Amino acid sequence: MNDAAYSREILAAVPSVSTDLAAALQHKIDTKTKPLGALGTLEDLAKQLGLIQNRVDPVCTVPTIVVFAADHGIAAEGVSAFPTEVTAQMVANFLAGGAAINVFARANGMGLKIVDAGVASEIPGAAKPLDRKIRLGTANAATEPAMSDAELDAALSRGAQIVDELHDNGTNVVGFGEMGIGNTSAAALILSLLSNTPINRCAGRGTGLDDTAFARKLAVLERVVKRVEKDGGLSTPWDALRQCGGFEIAMMTGAMLRAAQHQMCVIVDGFIATSAALIGARVSEHFLPYCVFAHRSDEAGHGVALDALGASPLLALNMRLGEGTGAALAYPLIAAAAAFLNEMASFESAGVSDR
Repeated sequence: MNDAAYSREILAAVPSVSTDLAAALQHKIDTKTKPLGALGTLEDLAKQLGLIQNRVDPVCTVPTIVVFAADHGIAAEGVSAFPTEVTAQMVANFLAGGAAINVFARANGMGLKIVDAGVASEIPGAAKPLDRKIRLGTANAATEPAMSDAELDAALSRGAQIVDELHDNGTNVVGFGEMGIGNTSAAALILSLLSNTPINRCAGRGTGLDDTAFARKLAVLERVVKRVEKDGGLSTPWDALRQCGGFEIAMMTGAMLRAAQHQMCVIVDGFIATSAALIGARVSEHFLPYCVFAHRSDEAGHGVALDALGASPLLALNMRLGEGTGAALAYPLIAAAAAFLNEMASFESAGVSDR
């Protein structure tokens, strides 16, 4: 593991998606045995997948969900309904196969990798995640930057290297999820700072805060915003991660950018994953065309984040679990888009009269 393998400049250098095959892909879609546009968003998805892979017969190989787990120092301020120990306990649940993401990944034939990016307590049980720990959780962003520049760079690079391993194993569709008590606070702060949106429009109730606890959470997040402003604000989008992000969000950001560089389809899950995608979009103008946004989370800030990216998610199921669950549920639609493009008859091959 080489923490210096990928600098921020290297990760931001995402190539633009080639449009050389755009006309050929559109023709192939339009001449299937159906009225023009009858498959709606699936047609857009098929074309996007073909452009990402730069081929008229795109395929989905070794689809995988990567879940990054880490703790947040800001949880000490009471911004979550659950104690930080739950992060390690849920990682153990992932490893035992008992969480929602395990169920959905199995149901849809997806691989699953669990990564310790910075869990603060011992993970129960004999099974252990992939160890890419930066340290035992971030600092408390209410009083100081969540991580140092060196820690941010290490997290970005380790995420990128995980994707290198997936790519070498044949994966070309990758979804990302997370686990970390306090990470809706981190995501809300990233969104607020990068979109200049008031924090009360970005933050939600997370794991189910009551009115009193939610008011406390908002007050804490306001303190963070003021501290960052007093500290000079953001010099670059990366500073949003350094000031208030989590190690799992930073590692996911590096992984997403590297996946785009490998011409992989990036499935973006819910609110936390979208905050990582927002960083990716701010540092690389060519990043977003590689992304498929899985669903519209019920977490309050997710709609704001999607609007900031101009993103239209595939699903709206009133979910707000995280873990990559939305990404796993969206994957069958991506596979179906590739399948219709490759297997559905054309008017000519089926002997059906076109209009």
